Amino acid sequence: MKKAIIALEDGTCFEGSAFAGSGEIYGELVFNTSMTGYQEILTDPSYHGQIVTMTYPLIGNYGINDEDVESRGIFAAGLVVSECSRMYSNWRATKSLPAYLEENGKIGVDQVDTRAITLHIRDKGAMKCVISTEDLDKESLVAKAKASEGLVGRDLATEVTIDEKYVWPDGGKPDAEFKVAVIDCGIKRNQLRIMEVLGCECTVYPNTATAEQILASAPDGIFVSNRPGDPAGAPQTTELVGKLIESKLPMFGICFGHQMLGLAMGAKTFKLKFGHRGGNQPIQDLRTTKVEIASHNHGFCIDADSVDPAIAEITHLNLNDNTVAGLKHKQQPLFCVQYHPEAAPGPHDPYYLFEEFIDLMRESK
Repeated sequence: MKKAIIALEDGTCFEGSAFAGSGEIYGELVFNTSMTGYQEILTDPSYHGQIVTMTYPLIGNYGINDEDVESRGIFAAGLVVSECSRMYSNWRATKSLPAYLEENGKIGVDQVDTRAITLHIRDKGAMKCVISTEDLDKESLVAKAKASEGLVGRDLATEVTIDEKYVWPDGGKPDAEFKVAVIDCGIKRNQLRIMEVLGCECTVYPNTATAEQILASAPDGIFVSNRPGDPAGAPQTTELVGKLIESKLPMFGICFGHQMLGLAMGAKTFKLKFGHRGGNQPIQDLRTTKVEIASHNHGFCIDADSVDPAIAEITHLNLNDNTVAGLKHKQQPLFCVQYHPEAAPGPHDPYYLFEEFIDLMRESK
């Protein structure tokens, strides 16, 4: 295994070994607290431009299978773990984690103190990073990290969206009760799988589509997906969502979709210090006071003070830091949440939110 250097823009460096891939990669170094689900995390487009550190110490022990991919490939820039399992065992597994990363041209690094990385990020915040197996000069790498592009202000949704619209499930759903227009800003497939199970045929559009093109299909509802990066870096998507709100159709947004709906309703966003990433975040539904455990993956958030109470109400809070986790329009059938009710990976507590979307479409028919 090759030596690998992880260099952060603040001058901090960590040493490890590359268990997969080689070369040099750039991204924002973040951490994820999930114990399982590394395959879903790697293939979540919301990790585009990020290098993921897993806090659980042993990763890769159940290998890789053909069912748990959440998109068309690996979007995370790289993976950092304490120890990569050299053996894997699962009845669905078809290959090892190192082989999967190698096939996709990604670097995986282990033999690193991931506890130290996590504590550093929690203290200093997520920051730009470079990992290299070639340039092992730490001063050189820190300079490269400082000079790298980063995530703030970038329109990452357009970087990960599809080129052409498609229908889910493939071939359509003849017995579908509802037709849903889906805006793909970096969608996870489990969102589509759940809507299919709940009786929906989804037409998935790139985020570059126009409101006229989307509404021409006469959908029963509109869904806005997750995506990576800074919501302020995608003004055209905010404008698109604003036009779709004017249709007064039922709308549901997840993660970036939540931020887009919030911005379209006049709210503002800000960057979290180290973000929320993992499958164990506590959320309180303020409508019922119930607490659910949910999957998260975001580095930006809606500013609670910027939410206009005449337009929207805050429906959910993240109990770790009291940040906004859900909004609902006061006059229209529109709601959104900052977290991931589709799980994959994560608990299924918030599944009811998809059912609420179905109920809104049923009431609007």
